[in-house]
Amino acid sequence: MSVPRTGSGPGHTHQQVRPARNIRPVSSDIRASASETPDTHALDVSQRVVPSWTEPVVAAASKPAGGPLGEHAAVGRHWFWTPLRVCLLLAVLTLTLGWFGKAACIQQYVNDQGQAELDWRSGRPYVAMCYSDIVPLYGAERLDREDTFPYATSWVENEGTPREQVRYMEYPVLTGLFQWANAKLAHAWSDGAAAGWLPGALPVAIYFNITAFFLALAWLVTVWAVARTARRRIWDAALVAISPIVVVHAFTNFDTLSTAFAATGLLAWARRKPALAGLLFGLGAAVKLYPLFLLGPLLVLCLRAGRMRTWATTALVAAGTWTAVNLPFALFLRQGWAEFFRLNTERGMDPDSLYNVVSYFTGWAGFDGRLMHGETPTVLNTVSGALFLACCAGIAYLALRAPVRPRVAQLCFLVVAAFLLTNKVWSPQYSLWLVPLAVLAIPRWRLLLGWMLVDALVWAPRMFYYLGTDNKGLPEGWFLGTVVVRDIAVIVICALVIREIYRPSTDLVRMAGDDDPAGGVLSGAADTVVVRRRPAPARA
Repeated sequence: MSVPRTGSGPGHTHQQVRPARNIRPVSSDIRASASETPDTHALDVSQRVVPSWTEPVVAAASKPAGGPLGEHAAVGRHWFWTPLRVCLLLAVLTLTLGWFGKAACIQQYVNDQGQAELDWRSGRPYVAMCYSDIVPLYGAERLDREDTFPYATSWVENEGTPREQVRYMEYPVLTGLFQWANAKLAHAWSDGAAAGWLPGALPVAIYFNITAFFLALAWLVTVWAVARTARRRIWDAALVAISPIVVVHAFTNFDTLSTAFAATGLLAWARRKPALAGLLFGLGAAVKLYPLFLLGPLLVLCLRAGRMRTWATTALVAAGTWTAVNLPFALFLRQGWAEFFRLNTERGMDPDSLYNVVSYFTGWAGFDGRLMHGETPTVLNTVSGALFLACCAGIAYLALRAPVRPRVAQLCFLVVAAFLLTNKVWSPQYSLWLVPLAVLAIPRWRLLLGWMLVDALVWAPRMFYYLGTDNKGLPEGWFLGTVVVRDIAVIVICALVIREIYRPSTDLVRMAGDDDPAGGVLSGAADTVVVRRRPAPARA
């Protein structure tokens, strides 16, 4: 099929494109050809996949700029606007929209006592849909005080009630230190403003803006790493840059830090630097645990390809890095350090989880997360953990059973998606974890943009559900209905990824000529451990 396009010069208008120049069928020697060009910079620009030729949605979006790329366009000759820089610019614009979406929650007003405070009156965070954990955590985690330090500073929650308990910083070590460092910068900025050197604002607003700046940098790093990993499909990084999920959730919590470590870890693995990959995965796990999940797919793929020594290097460095970061806090601030693990064990089901959906629509209270403080939801924890392990076992069998070794990004996406679907908590910003993995796993623009839009739109009913029906908010059932739609969209993508694993001829990445851009030592490797189907008995 050809797509009408506009040429790049006189006499070349209304020509027909030939996508076959960029898309090649999978052949038996694809791994050998892929191993000849291990890095993005080694590829000639003519080998790049042009999205305006292969993706109808991109072709339509390119019309205001002159239409799809012309056959005689001077590709790769501009002195500044490379695909990577264009993607980074798109990410900056998207992050700017995300900041404006949260800016309503850092507005201030003067109260009756003549003091300035945040304008959260009349349920503003939910009505304006600008809620961000960063703002309330500034006071809740005692970051607004000068003499505090994460995991050492404690406070009493629900004092004088049966739910009274001593609390500490509830985030992993690097996330806690990130918040503390930003709070110190906010205090220094406030001091400079008081001296007349800097513009002034409420300390919490300054803290939010400083935090948002570093979170934005982390997402730019994520876009950069995806672009470098994608190789000849470098333009797919634009999907990461313009994702609607980024607009809504880049500044909802601190998850862009973990996506940056996970994406750069995959890039290091793709560049055949297993020790560096382990270092980045270990640091990412000290921010959020999910980067450690990526070691599972690498284990299975290295087992199939006989590259266990390389995987062991990555795993040992990751474990050593995480231990080195956490050990001082575990030894000297043990109770505060253990707060993160305690809260995750005692936490009930999240409103966004499938367990809450089942509980609400069936009336079964077995997954009830409304527990007394200090109680552990044993049934919920057991079921959640068992389902995730079962999914991991199924993915491992899939990886060993597939006719062609799956790509790293495909299995990583399946594992992280399985965790989110089976976990008792799916905080809305967790969807950011899936964005770079999905783009590398199944770069189908219309499919991914549709899912991202659905996922981002879940934020609106969630906010109005939190507003409460007494304040003209939404009933819980309406919110949970959108959660089901979001989960179905993720499951559909998982099914399509599995289909492409079993039918590699439909995999757009392999059709472009790469075996596995993120594979590193796995790219082009021969199989050593494979589960094959038994041949059918011969008929007489």
